[in-house]
Amino acid sequence: MIDPVTTEIIRCALLQAAEDMNTTLIRSSYTPVIYEAKDCAVALLDRDHNVLGQSSGLPIFLGNLEECTRATERMHGRGVWEPGDVWVLNDSYIGGTHLNDVTVYAPIFVGGELVGFAASRAHWLDVGAKDPGGSMDSTTIYQEGLRLGPVRIYRAGEPDPAMIEVISRNVRFPHPTLGDMRAQVACARMGERRFAEIIERWGLDTVHAARDEIFAQTERLEREQIAAIPDGVYTASGMLDNDGIDLATPLPVTVRVEVRGDRMTIDLTDCADQATGPVNCGAAQAVAACRVGYKLLVSGDVPLNGGSFAPLEVVTREGSMLAAVEPAACQYYYSHLGLVIDLVVRALAPAMPGRVAAASYGDSMIVQLTGLDPRTGRLFVSQEATVGGWGAFEGGDGESCLINNVNGSLRDMPVEVLETLFPVRVTEYAVRPGSGGAGRWRGGAGVVREYEFQADSSLSLWFERSVTPAWGLFGGADGAPPRVVLNPGRPDEREVLKANAIPVRPGDVLRCESGGGGGYGDPAGRDPAAIEHDLREGLVTS
Repeated sequence: MIDPVTTEIIRCALLQAAEDMNTTLIRSSYTPVIYEAKDCAVALLDRDHNVLGQSSGLPIFLGNLEECTRATERMHGRGVWEPGDVWVLNDSYIGGTHLNDVTVYAPIFVGGELVGFAASRAHWLDVGAKDPGGSMDSTTIYQEGLRLGPVRIYRAGEPDPAMIEVISRNVRFPHPTLGDMRAQVACARMGERRFAEIIERWGLDTVHAARDEIFAQTERLEREQIAAIPDGVYTASGMLDNDGIDLATPLPVTVRVEVRGDRMTIDLTDCADQATGPVNCGAAQAVAACRVGYKLLVSGDVPLNGGSFAPLEVVTREGSMLAAVEPAACQYYYSHLGLVIDLVVRALAPAMPGRVAAASYGDSMIVQLTGLDPRTGRLFVSQEATVGGWGAFEGGDGESCLINNVNGSLRDMPVEVLETLFPVRVTEYAVRPGSGGAGRWRGGAGVVREYEFQADSSLSLWFERSVTPAWGLFGGADGAPPRVVLNPGRPDEREVLKANAIPVRPGDVLRCESGGGGGYGDPAGRDPAAIEHDLREGLVTS
């Protein structure tokens, strides 16, 4: 037995250790995709690969970093872990994400005993894909870059020269890439230090006792909340726009949620087979998406730990786009995962109307620009996500101009940073009027972001959710779908949502309008004062 005060102190210490790891990573990184956009997440694990503490970060990374340490142990055995070693893995079929998302992890030893692991996942700007930064039209994993792991990059505290050489020779930006890698190594070292301090202060037995109590509390709270949901089978379906190659064929996704007592099963087997284009993911990421949807409704205020998801089972189908197998392309794995998250909520809406929200705009909406910067003569890659509108809920309007729920703590690129680092100007950045779905509570608004290019460059785009835009709930209207126009108002005007390496010249303009969130409830019931506020703030036009 352990007293509740000590348990809470250790709980907070573990969570703070993870936050310290995340801060170390962000402040040590070399590329703006990490230090500005914060495209990363970290976790502190126990020796059995259970989460002890996890920082704020990308929700779609949360709850599956431990799969990398588990996979390493399955492949090489328990005895593979040695003090001072650091490992790397980015295989899409193990970690689930695209090859740019690289997981770096290290075993933690205290007094010669393996006590846990420190892990981080961060987006590397380039991993040697056929196009700088990544390709919107890849059809196999082999076009998407260097595929690693699990392999050591440090041995006994020292870098492995052979592996560092392999990485350096296979990426377009070796200096910043290795800088980001070392930032992840520093993150792991911080996790080692903080966990050792916790163990030295309270002792390993006390830490284990607190861990067991924390896990038990979390599982108990989740089971209680699931038990309050009426038993039954709940379903929801939607369409991914396309796979980026065949632009005319939407891809179906159906979520089937079964609640029985204090257990929940989410079945994803009824979805499209793995696609030709890069919209596939490994099963680990489909599980993570279901966990995000689940956490939105079940015990969402309890920090993630090894007791989370004990009552949840996720079922996938091997060879589907949600459990792809080699050589499926996986570069844009997250589009259908954002849809899955919203569908989990939609499926359960009839059973828990007071807890759900209408759909969000749903995707990262990527704008990527590459080329030679005339100011430096060097190759550059600018890659940024676009914010949009979230869904309304009972008692409140949806948030406007917010990153999608796949990405959580990720940030859009500040205009000043973008214009300083890359040959581009942002000529407009504003709320998109009328984009939120009408309802008693209004959906959040998307944004308008307009770029003027300052150099010959290649433009790639990945915008989603036009076939299945953010739906409303209980009488609420859908949000507006995205719209992207190259050179609006000119003779060569072109509307495009997905494209790879479009040539653009100085003076060309790109206008991006992100989607809005769905409304909640009958619009006729909206408070007239709220309507006046919306008109005054430019959120609606009529």
